[in-house]
Amino acid sequence: MEINKEVNPRFEDFLFDWNQKFQFLMGGYGSSKSYHVALKIILKLLSEKRKALVIREVYDTHKDSTFSLFTEIIEDLGLLDDSGRRKIAKGKIRPKESPYELRFSNGSRIIFKGMDKPAKLKSINNVSLIWLEECSEVKYEGFKELIGRLRHPTLKLHMILSTNPIGEDNWTYLHFFKDEENERFVLDDNDLYEQGTVIVGDTYYHHSTADDNLFLPESYIEQLDELKEYDPDLHRVARLGRYGVNGIRVLPQFEVKPHKLVMEAINKMEKPLLKNGLDFGFVESYNAFVRMAIDHERKYLYIFDQYYKRGLTDVELADDLDSYKKLIIKADSAEPKTIAYFRQRRFRVIGAKKGPGSRLQNTKKVKRFKKIICSDACPDVIRELKNLTFAKDKNGKIIEDEFNIDPHTFSAIWYGLDDYEVASLKGHGVTRKKVVT
Repeated sequence: MEINKEVNPRFEDFLFDWNQKFQFLMGGYGSSKSYHVALKIILKLLSEKRKALVIREVYDTHKDSTFSLFTEIIEDLGLLDDSGRRKIAKGKIRPKESPYELRFSNGSRIIFKGMDKPAKLKSINNVSLIWLEECSEVKYEGFKELIGRLRHPTLKLHMILSTNPIGEDNWTYLHFFKDEENERFVLDDNDLYEQGTVIVGDTYYHHSTADDNLFLPESYIEQLDELKEYDPDLHRVARLGRYGVNGIRVLPQFEVKPHKLVMEAINKMEKPLLKNGLDFGFVESYNAFVRMAIDHERKYLYIFDQYYKRGLTDVELADDLDSYKKLIIKADSAEPKTIAYFRQRRFRVIGAKKGPGSRLQNTKKVKRFKKIICSDACPDVIRELKNLTFAKDKNGKIIEDEFNIDPHTFSAIWYGLDDYEVASLKGHGVTRKKVVT
């Protein structure tokens, strides 16, 4: 069967490239990535008898998105079977609703499911192709579950994932690009933005923007460009199709420098003020210990050392921190028993003041520093604070003492700065010290 269809040049190679198991498409609004994924699947199922599964987080959203898109393409290609006969005409495709499904004359089928009804996935077998549309909306556990559903005795297996990128804390970024917490690196997303198409192992990466869609009206692109003036986060996602920080950053003055340069800067200070903070963790949360140096004259905060572990008993934690026992450490006063144990072990641990509104006041205190310079030897501090953003309420307004994650290192910094005010130095006898680490 010969099909003539004009497509965007950016997607020509993608349409017929089936060499990798995973194909990850990301980009801005209006780039036509979803259109070309749907077209690619139709062409594949016309040439081979396959069962494909199209997934969205919510099943009901298929009606006005994926199912509607497939139907539109089928009609445009002249492949729609609307004869009403029992047998589908040769080379044609018949849409079916309730439940949504597309049936091909050669026996191929496209089934539409939602992750909000996982029980209905269990009865599906022999699926050799899955399209996970708006994959960033699906939970990571759902993605891994779908990999297990992808199986066929003879056919090569494929999973296509498409999305508009959101925050770097989303599982799609952590899985397909970088996961600093678990020290996992696959691909620098900046390389993808520059090259457009990258292949890493068994994954095909594809990036696109509205500029790649030759069928878009110029007025649509102008609307996307205007976002830069009043919604830079949405502009980054919609116009540039790039990952980044979603929302308002808590510490926009946070920066990372090589450890050697940080230590040189600290040791050049005339009056460095050294602070140490400890946030106690539990089974799920982390114990975070952070060492800091304050340049009070310049209002700079330097972070040069960290400890970050979870699942430890008080004994194990004290053993790990034994080399720091001569330092004055401000810790979470909500754990008096742990503090008492540390004191028995000869640690100089003091409970930090903690009262109503202290989270907000501590956050404002840290924000008053002109610069927060973190050593690259503190990976967990960087991971938690570099892209830390404020949480929002149901009306979209920021909550000044809640964040997108639970930043344990931020809590440790709060405690370490317990008796310090950025605006003024109240009674601190500061002497010249050299820091060795």
